[in-house]
Amino acid sequence: MTIYLQQLPTNKQMKIVFATNNPNKLKEIQALMPTGIEIVSLKDIGCTEDIPETGKTLEANAFQKANYLKEHYGYDCFADDTGLEVNALNGNPGVYSARYAGPQRSAEDNMAKILDELKGKENRKAQFRTAIALILNGEEYLFEGKVEGQISQAKLGEKGFGYDPVFIPENETRSFAQMSMEEKGAVSHRGKAVRKLVECIGRLVD
Repeated sequence: MTIYLQQLPTNKQMKIVFATNNPNKLKEIQALMPTGIEIVSLKDIGCTEDIPETGKTLEANAFQKANYLKEHYGYDCFADDTGLEVNALNGNPGVYSARYAGPQRSAEDNMAKILDELKGKENRKAQFRTAIALILNGEEYLFEGKVEGQISQAKLGEKGFGYDPVFIPENETRSFAQMSMEEKGAVSHRGKAVRKLVECIGRLVD
């Protein structure tokens, strides 16, 4: 996902363009943003192309997307990449999380592959990690959010998206897909990274 920042001249609000076609991610980010930050979509700015995402790390992908949008659309912006890192799978799927089971980017296929690969394994520890790259006023910033937990034995819950039904965060018995958006945002990798981002933006534009 990638977001543009545009300071409005009259009331010091910000307009943020969120580069995603995933309505679930859009809703999650909207819930984390404070009053005064307006989120609009890629469609709203006429961006229809696939943004390159070929980096070997989450951080590289985040900066690649942010730089692409800065170069092609001219706005200051920030972008993120998120990965699920499973201990027993040597940190995989990691940067390949969205397409772990193939280029179709199917969440159902990805979860099925993870559960199959962990059959019979006692170590089910994992972590979600989000990297956010910000380009603002010619400067670059990087923020990270991380949450540790474990992979469940089967899918649990109907909420959320991606790997949420198979990830149980630390000190919880429920998966992300069994939590409300507010509950998930309070402890999630993305929530932690976005809060760091918002705090930084507040300092820079105050």
